[in-house]
Amino acid sequence: MNRAGFAIGRALRKMVAAAIGWALPPRCPGCGEPVEADHRFCAPCWGGLRFLDGAGCGACGTPLGFGADWCAACLADPPAHAGVHAAVAYGPIARELPIRLKHGGRIGVADTMAGPMARRLPEGAQLLVPVPLHRWRLWRRGFNQAVLIGEGVSRRTGVPMARDALIRVRATPLLRGLAPRQRGAAVAAAFCVRDADAVAGKKVVLVDDVYTTGATAAACVRVLLRAGATSVAILCWARVIDTDHARGPDD
Repeated sequence: MNRAGFAIGRALRKMVAAAIGWALPPRCPGCGEPVEADHRFCAPCWGGLRFLDGAGCGACGTPLGFGADWCAACLADPPAHAGVHAAVAYGPIARELPIRLKHGGRIGVADTMAGPMARRLPEGAQLLVPVPLHRWRLWRRGFNQAVLIGEGVSRRTGVPMARDALIRVRATPLLRGLAPRQRGAAVAAAFCVRDADAVAGKKVVLVDDVYTTGATAAACVRVLLRAGATSVAILCWARVIDTDHARGPDD
C-alpha cells in the first residue's frame, strides 16, 4: 500500500473511532453516566471512593488510630500472609465495580480496577497469582475476574502472572452472608498449587477483587507457602473495613 493509501486508512480509522465514541461514549464505572474518557469516574462517584494509602496495621494494613502499629486481631493471631494491599475501602461505589464486572459482564471494568491496584503493588513482588474459580463457575461466568484484573496489573508493572499456578479443586458455596468462621470452613482444602516450580522461591502477590474476612485469601496463602513461595502478599481492589459491610461480597 502506498503512502496515500495509508493516510486514507488512518483517516477512516479516526472517523470510525469518532463515530463509535459519539454513539457509545465512555461511561463512569461506578454509575454508568457518560464521562470524558474510559476508566474515568464522574465527580460524585470519585468523591464516594476512599482511596487507601497503605498506612495502617503493619501486618494486615487495616487503617488504625494514631500510635498503633498492629491491630488487635493481628496481635492476637499473626497472619501468614505478607500484608493486604487494597486500592480503596469497600463501600457503595467501590462495590459497584466488581458487581458490574462479575454479574454484568463489563470486563473493561477489570482494567479500571487494575490501575489503582498497580500503584499499591508491594515492593519486590516477583509473581502475580490470581485467586482461581472452580471450573463450573468459570464455565457459567465465562471468565475469572481475578485473571482479568491481574493481567491489567501485570501490563502496568511488568510483574509476570502465573494464571494457572493455583487451582480450585473443590466447588464452594457463595460466601455472601456467611459469618467469618463459616467462610473459613467453606473454603478449607478448596485450593492446590498446580505448578510448584512457578511459585517456589518467589515473592508472590495473590490478586483478587474484594477482601472481606480473608477466608479465601488465607486458604490460598497456606497452599502457596507450602509449595515454597517465599512470601505471599494480597492485592485487591477493595477491602472491607467497616463492620457493617463484613458480610457484603464473596471474598
